[in-house]
Amino acid sequence: MRLKKLEKRNLDTTNRKGSMTLSERDQKHLWHPLTQHKLHSKHLAVTAAKGVWLYDEEGNSYIDGIASWYTCMYGHCNEYITQKITAQLFKLDQVVFSGFTHEPAVKMSEKLMAILPVNQQKIFFSDNGSTSVDIAVKMALQYHFNQGEKRLKIIALEHAFHGDTFGAMSVSGLSVYNGPFEDFLLNVDRIAVPNQDNFEAVKRKFTSFVSSGEVAAFIFEPLVQGAAAMKMYDAKLLDELIGIAKQHHVLAIADEVMTGFGKTGKYFASDYLQNLPDIMCLSKSLTGGVVPMALTTCTQKIYDAFLADDIGKGFFHGHTYSANPLGCTAVSAGIDLLVSDEIQQNIQRISKQHQLFEAKIKQHPKVKATRQLGVIVALDLAIEMDRYGALRDQLFSFFMENGVCLRPLGNTIYILPPFVISDVDLQKIYSTIEKALSLL
Repeated sequence: MRLKKLEKRNLDTTNRKGSMTLSERDQKHLWHPLTQHKLHSKHLAVTAAKGVWLYDEEGNSYIDGIASWYTCMYGHCNEYITQKITAQLFKLDQVVFSGFTHEPAVKMSEKLMAILPVNQQKIFFSDNGSTSVDIAVKMALQYHFNQGEKRLKIIALEHAFHGDTFGAMSVSGLSVYNGPFEDFLLNVDRIAVPNQDNFEAVKRKFTSFVSSGEVAAFIFEPLVQGAAAMKMYDAKLLDELIGIAKQHHVLAIADEVMTGFGKTGKYFASDYLQNLPDIMCLSKSLTGGVVPMALTTCTQKIYDAFLADDIGKGFFHGHTYSANPLGCTAVSAGIDLLVSDEIQQNIQRISKQHQLFEAKIKQHPKVKATRQLGVIVALDLAIEMDRYGALRDQLFSFFMENGVCLRPLGNTIYILPPFVISDVDLQKIYSTIEKALSLL
């Protein structure tokens, strides 16, 4: 393979004056996520970002083709969001949310309810996508417990990824993340991701699970399984499974941490469904990538199951920074942008550009399969490679060397850019992928 590694100048550990760079200082104390440090000891030092661009300490620039793990969908350092947060910072920075409330939280809840599926009525705060899933699972289990039912099982999809905390790991199905912890996880039954070929078998298995009376909830990433290399599946098939779950009083949990807020072409992937989820998990682009925050939303019926004179039936889960005013302000500002004509038009424009690219690239002899939904497009290479193996790393380095930040998932290359990306920058990403394919 002729792909070159990332140019040495980008990861050089000394600058022209001989002093330590950020990359070298980083190595002294920091432990990075999803990293085997013995194999990857150096990390690119990013010193600034604006719009779709990242800038390193050597002055090189990179198009952020994955919106920094699907967070900065309105562009880095979006001035509308940062100005709103700055103004809020001088009014109220933080206050405990147990026994207190504030304008940013109330205002955010009102704006969010205007775009959520109509059955969602209540919002519970946490800090990240994994905790939003943990809360959803706990909420579902206690919902049944509070009504005198002992339902201890959860149904999840194969290849799912819902996070790294123990509840989220339990319902995830990627062993690369869960391996050492399998003996400590919750009781989960799995079904295959439904497709036209396997659906009748999946439906039979699913029905047998939910009819047992032991299942509390069915959790899923609606339409797109992000960490499973952007695998996509049919909304109609998921809809039917949710309908079966509801017939057996099994709660449906939609993990929209990755898919939420416009990425699939609608506000939420759940908007493609007729049978709406009972609980939803939201994070990542929730705040436009500015500050950490997560939400778990639910129906009024679920909330009501926790109302009782018995204090023990309350939901005793809490995070110190729940409903942080700065985070709530960022959410409100992000929603303003999401519903704007400009962003909605951009989503449609990016989707059309992706469709044109997909139609072209799917004919390439090195491409095995392609798929696209909203601003997400993915292609599978006709080459076997490990999820975090050497060949995948060479691809990543090649993209960075050519000024494009893409993180292949094994042999899958995907694009999920900020909504503000231009057609020129999209073409730069597309052409860089094509160039990489020509070198394989």
